[in-house]
Amino acid sequence: MLPPYRIALLGDSATQHLATALTGHAYDRGLGLSLFDADYDQLDTQIMDDSSELYAFGADAVAIFLCVEKLYAAYCATAQTDRSQFADNIYMKITSYWQTLLRHAELPILQFNFAEADDGVFGNYANKLEFSFLYQVRKLNYLLMQDSAASKNVHIVDLNAVQQRYGRKTLTDEKLYYLAKMPLTMQILPTVAKQVVDILLALRGRSAKCVILDLDNTIWGGVVGDDGLSGIQIGELGMGHAFSALQAWLLELRRRGILLAVCSKNEETSAKEPFISHPEMLLRLSDIAVFVANWENKADNIRLIQQTLQIGFDSMVFLDDNPFERDLVKSLLPEVCVPDLPADPAQVLNYLQSLNLFETVSYSDADRDRTEQYQTESLRQAQMRQYASYDTYLISLEMCATAKPFDAFHIPRIAQLTQRSNQFNLRTVRYTEAEIAAMAENPRYITLYFTLQDKLSDYGLIGVVILEEQNAGTLFVNTWLMSCRVLKRGMEEFIINKVMETASRLHYRQVIGEYLPTAKNAMVANIYENMGFTAAGEGRYAAQTQTFTPRPTRIKEETNG
Repeated sequence: MLPPYRIALLGDSATQHLATALTGHAYDRGLGLSLFDADYDQLDTQIMDDSSELYAFGADAVAIFLCVEKLYAAYCATAQTDRSQFADNIYMKITSYWQTLLRHAELPILQFNFAEADDGVFGNYANKLEFSFLYQVRKLNYLLMQDSAASKNVHIVDLNAVQQRYGRKTLTDEKLYYLAKMPLTMQILPTVAKQVVDILLALRGRSAKCVILDLDNTIWGGVVGDDGLSGIQIGELGMGHAFSALQAWLLELRRRGILLAVCSKNEETSAKEPFISHPEMLLRLSDIAVFVANWENKADNIRLIQQTLQIGFDSMVFLDDNPFERDLVKSLLPEVCVPDLPADPAQVLNYLQSLNLFETVSYSDADRDRTEQYQTESLRQAQMRQYASYDTYLISLEMCATAKPFDAFHIPRIAQLTQRSNQFNLRTVRYTEAEIAAMAENPRYITLYFTLQDKLSDYGLIGVVILEEQNAGTLFVNTWLMSCRVLKRGMEEFIINKVMETASRLHYRQVIGEYLPTAKNAMVANIYENMGFTAAGEGRYAAQTQTFTPRPTRIKEETNG
């Protein structure tokens, strides 16, 4: 179970059943919510009054639900001459809520967009009339998207997408709204609650990072070992189109930064042949981070993939057409997400898209290079086996690192690391881009990001340290996290040496570190002691700058990069 999370729900309609659905769905997924459900239609009172219950509650996040029914009532009350500006006025009202909330605290805001509704007054011609309600509600959703993209603390809960997938009759019941001011049906509440919890979990660092693929009858039709290269179904003919559509979607995930791995019961040569030689195959070997094809059981092979990628099992999604294989993985690796794929290949893609398995609250250009980084890691491991000792191998890599203060260019990646890093993360505190930017400007904090490169590849930004001044002589390690891709190469030592060097240069007498245990960061439980710190009780450790002995490392510092 993740630590408790405090969320406030504000709405202009009855939201008590949505609040119940949120709490229940979050619990099912390991997130304990403490939820403040504001009274009916009290947004102005709760947000604009500094002494309101909202601010006394001390929320970690705020969700704002505004229904299209109230929006239409406001539209009807607007003079016809002013209706072309209706969306702009509502947009300014909503963004004023955001601004007021963010002045109180840099916390995430989850803003529901509006489920599109057409009053039928102009029919299809409404699409050409700027003052029509249909035009205005679409414009308003666009303005909210546009502004949320510029505001890193605001995340859109796409209620309109839920309506598009399930239909307006499933989303809302007019009688329920007229009698109880409930804009959502009981039937749709679990789906809407899932959208919110998906975002909350992404904010807490829980997100899918890898899709593990079976091959035969999953990403192509047929069995390549029996049917041969020309006999499998891919491409425009028959059901081959369904498999090509799935591959195209997987390729988009890979481009976004989701890792693709293969786990197939097959001869490796046969399994790789379509990736190399089939002219209509969209996925190629260069798109696959780890390729495992043998006759071992798939649970063991997924464990091998996990060890190679160094990510949590709960960051993995396993796709297999065979119910037996799915059940095996569910039983032996319950943390892995294993969707029950439809038997009909034509339905698979739509089903997977409906699950929203790849929610994220950030994106950076570095995500696009992730597959190549892991492929290079596989090459590196193969080369390591050629050396007589691990230390000799590390010397051969010619590793070079940099340590620099946070800058505007790297802030998105730094925030992303705080949100996603779970294993090498000493305190597991999540920060938004706005919070990271504020700390970079605050003289109370000393910020450092770390990069690493060797003769095989450039890892880019792989470590983050935030030091916080506690008093004139003491620095507290507010955050220390690192990518697991570079573990056990001396980067831990390089970082702690840099922290102590920086503290000494700025005339601090001591550095205090803290380890807060989670279900995932046991690997760093003893890191401070291993780095020469002394236990100070209650999970804290101390080191004196004048007596600290730098830790040995094979990494050199690049000072002119």
